[in-house]
Amino acid sequence: MNKILIINGPNLNLLGKREPQIYGSLTWHDIMQSLNEFANQYDIELVDKQSNHEGVIIDELQNAVKEFKCVILNAGAFTHYSYAIRDAIAMINIPVIEVHMSNIHAREEFRQKSVIAPVCYGQVAGFKSQSYLLALQAGISLIKSNNNKMGV
Repeated sequence: MNKILIINGPNLNLLGKREPQIYGSLTWHDIMQSLNEFANQYDIELVDKQSNHEGVIIDELQNAVKEFKCVILNAGAFTHYSYAIRDAIAMINIPVIEVHMSNIHAREEFRQKSVIAPVCYGQVAGFKSQSYLLALQAGISLIKSNNNKMGV
């Protein structure tokens, strides 16, 4: 079974409580339930991790190559200044899809620049919880196209 890792960064453990006008009222548990239902249709296993600590996220990215075909990453505030996370993404040879629930390009100036975007396969932003579903659809598509190229 193909596996996708979802990594959430700082403060995303508070989804449903944190600024619902920006991030919506669904909890991470609610979002994961929907994502798992969708992924199961494609025989994809999802594993989710969350950390408020930069080094833990870097460790997860570095270890992802051992068992995952794709990473969906919401780096939270680290998106805008973590060159260490950027370098970790650049070093791994699996696609990383950057995801944001809010439209970072329409928010405060400091949130509009993503230092990780240039090393990510793509970016989904602005669709609240649906951003994860869109990223998952893209990840599944990438896995299927790569499997077809390898004759699997």
